[in-house]
Amino acid sequence: MGRVYVAGSINMDVVATAERHPNPGETVKGKAVLYFPGGKGANQAVAAVRLGATTTLIGRLGKDTAGKQLKAFLVSQRIDLGYVVEASEAPTGTAIITVAGGENTIVVIPGANEDLTPEDVSIAPLLKGDVAVSQFEIPLPAISSFFKRARMAGATTLLNPAPAMKFNRELLDLVDVLVLNETELGLLAGIDLKSDEAAHITETARRIQASKDQVICVTLGRRGVLAIVGDEPLIIPGRIVPAVDSTGAGDCFVGALAAQLADGAPFRDALSFANTAASICVQRMGAAPSMPTAEEVGTALAAARQT
Repeated sequence: MGRVYVAGSINMDVVATAERHPNPGETVKGKAVLYFPGGKGANQAVAAVRLGATTTLIGRLGKDTAGKQLKAFLVSQRIDLGYVVEASEAPTGTAIITVAGGENTIVVIPGANEDLTPEDVSIAPLLKGDVAVSQFEIPLPAISSFFKRARMAGATTLLNPAPAMKFNRELLDLVDVLVLNETELGLLAGIDLKSDEAAHITETARRIQASKDQVICVTLGRRGVLAIVGDEPLIIPGRIVPAVDSTGAGDCFVGALAAQLADGAPFRDALSFANTAASICVQRMGAAPSMPTAEEVGTALAAARQT
């Protein structure tokens, strides 16, 4: 079994819950303020380790109270933090999140995450069979360096281009598996993705595909996931569940998929597993703490097979 290496952000999430989201310029009364470990990199690493993968996180923390709390949490999850740098010159990253009706809005203040360097990530001891994961809450040069190192080692590269932004073809060419949602797909394809028909999503995904061997997974929320694998798209139906907080659901999917690929699972099985894991995640508050265990996902998959 390979390992999962995640180069990514580590944030403290400050979550405000309310009956509804405020309109621009409006104030609404909230219910509670909650603090959770988060950041897309940390979330994905927690998901991977809880789902059975030996996991290393590469990132940066500030030497502040939030940094100490996040480090303690990640250590408790048994994530290898040997490549996490504690920097005194920048604060730990923070995300300000509003949750209402199971949906969220997020503002991210990068802090120390913005200082992750190519040198920080290029020393990762990746091997063939490992999975290298990253996302866009760290600088793009660091991601490119990380994926070049992974390619040299024969590891699989998995990119989650979120928060959505344009990026160059050189980085896309280094990606084996691209996981993104419909908004991110539309931005990268340069179109307004209005239709949610599978054929239209497939056509749009093929527009940005760097090579015929590159896998593209488009997460569709409660509608499931559509993946371009070879000549034919794979469609994994969604699971209808009572959503409490969608924060971290995409990260859960990414971490779960990485764990499955590191374990050598067939791609369709890996997608079904990751889709089920994300559906469990949205039924809980918070990002990193809401990630399910392999036992929970196995139970949900077994129950689905019996219906």
